[in-house]
Amino acid sequence: MLQEESDLSLVIAQIVQKLKGSSLYAQLERQAWGSWEKRILKSLNSMCTELSIPLARKRPVGEQKELLNKWNEMGTDEPDLSLFRPVYAPKDFLEVLINLRNPNYENGDSLSFRTHLGLIQVPLKVKDIPELKEFFVELGLTTGQLGIDDSTQVPPELFENEHVRIGQKVLAEQDSAAAQQYIRQGSPTALRAELWALILNISSQPEDILYYEQLKTNVIQHDLLVDSLIYKDVKLTASNDDYYFVFEDYLYQVLLCFSRDTSVLGHFAYNSASPPKSYIRGKLGLEEYAVFYPPNGVIPFHGFSMYVAPLCFLYHEPSKLYQIFREMYVRFFFRLHSISSHPSGIVSLCLLFETLLQTYLPQLFYHLREIGAQPLRISFKWMVRAFSGYLATDQLLLLWDRILGYNSLEILAVLAAAVFAFRAVNLMEVTSLAAAEAVLADLSTLKVMPLLQIFLFATVT
Repeated sequence: MLQEESDLSLVIAQIVQKLKGSSLYAQLERQAWGSWEKRILKSLNSMCTELSIPLARKRPVGEQKELLNKWNEMGTDEPDLSLFRPVYAPKDFLEVLINLRNPNYENGDSLSFRTHLGLIQVPLKVKDIPELKEFFVELGLTTGQLGIDDSTQVPPELFENEHVRIGQKVLAEQDSAAAQQYIRQGSPTALRAELWALILNISSQPEDILYYEQLKTNVIQHDLLVDSLIYKDVKLTASNDDYYFVFEDYLYQVLLCFSRDTSVLGHFAYNSASPPKSYIRGKLGLEEYAVFYPPNGVIPFHGFSMYVAPLCFLYHEPSKLYQIFREMYVRFFFRLHSISSHPSGIVSLCLLFETLLQTYLPQLFYHLREIGAQPLRISFKWMVRAFSGYLATDQLLLLWDRILGYNSLEILAVLAAAVFAFRAVNLMEVTSLAAAEAVLADLSTLKVMPLLQIFLFATVT
């Protein structure tokens, strides 16, 4: 029980930290803000005390040599992780989002928002279908798309051949903006790795490789408590996935190095947050003895490793894989476990998803709500992980093409709504949350682009 309370306090502390400086933070300011930051340290220290493990320690020389020798085969290691547990899971995070309230609106300042019957009760502006159609105009029924066999009058093989030719030209010109526009129609498999690197402005220079090696050295020399959380997460998720288990070694390498990368702290400047802090032993509360913990300021949660796993299909050189993941994280993925009013933030995505269902599939929405199967309780885990681990990999990469192309995560909410629309007939027959979850348990056979096109441009008006 103590461990559960400790874990929850860490979740709440992190979440409230991420409200700092944002419009949502003011709504929760009346809560005891000052105590939350302290509870981060208390939570971490509680885990350390219970397990008799320090937050960080220098590895003995023998242990350093052993880790260095098995660096490329860490997946064969079987440490005892039975006492470790994920700091939090998506469902824990959802409960905190559900409890967010704006007192101004509860006092009746927004009658229109009172008609929203979903779980999210924070009134943010989200796009409606006409606005989404305009924003995702390249996904229209008359535009050629990779991932759709019969999207236009042009035979698929002719479109694909021409699309590949244009993609090669974009790469030859090294035009990042053109690559971003191009990828909105999907990336050819053979060009995807180079196109994503171009859009993310990643080029493997000698200094980048050296930086990665420095992070690796830090991992070899120092053991962190979060290392065990990373091991545990990989074992619980990617290692049990039919697509990703073969990349277990890559995942350890990337995530362990990521936890040491202080350059990741830079994203807190636009994250409306501040990273968790710890203090040198015996100096609790003295700011001059405070350090960010972990060094990158990001405490991994259950499923975190699935942000990395799909990238292993594209990049096989560790330092390049690392750079791509780090840039994807600081541009996109951090928003999926942070609280903000940003259109790509998880709060807005949840509200967009619920609004789409309530507005355009009201009969389904009300049915699920009446039987205690609020749709967001099912779809939340998909969105938090950007559908990684739920879609087949080829479909996931087509989806992530569009995230990069539109520089937006809003497509995750649209796809989640489209999945419900696709399974609507079956969902209308269920009588419980468990039955609804069963209908939506397997997304691995879904084709992403037809679902998105039909939902946006054919199903709803």
